[in-house]
Amino acid sequence: MDVEGGRPAPGVQMQDYQQQPGGVQGYPQQPGGAAAPPLVQYTTVNMVAEPPKDHIIWSLCCFVYSNPCCLGLVALIFSIKARDRKMLGDLQGAQHYGSTARTINIASTGLVCFIVVIVLISTIATVVKAQQAARNYNSYYNGY
Repeated sequence: MDVEGGRPAPGVQMQDYQQQPGGVQGYPQQPGGAAAPPLVQYTTVNMVAEPPKDHIIWSLCCFVYSNPCCLGLVALIFSIKARDRKMLGDLQGAQHYGSTARTINIASTGLVCFIVVIVLISTIATVVKAQQAARNYNSYYNGY
């Protein structure tokens, strides 16, 4: 079909069941007078499977910005292996290395988030304790 005009492409004949004489309720007339059901036309769509992801950007970010226990480096190595396998056409190998890189990236990101939360809590607790100590110090020496 022509996308712009909604018309059939040149050279393609389409049968219109509604306009054929002698048909019953839009069905074409068969030889011998019997009405036949319409022919079913199927459209086949070939879908190309999405190539496996290698998570190279996430691995680079984990390697550069957050590299606890060298997990970012390990994730980057697995991501590069997944990309190499994908370029060679080994989709199963690429899927395996890509999923391993994703798992290591999740562990690295989770570990860094946990460390950041612990550092924030420790810093806040230290600041609060320092303020209390300063108040106690001032009240102790200002009392005399």
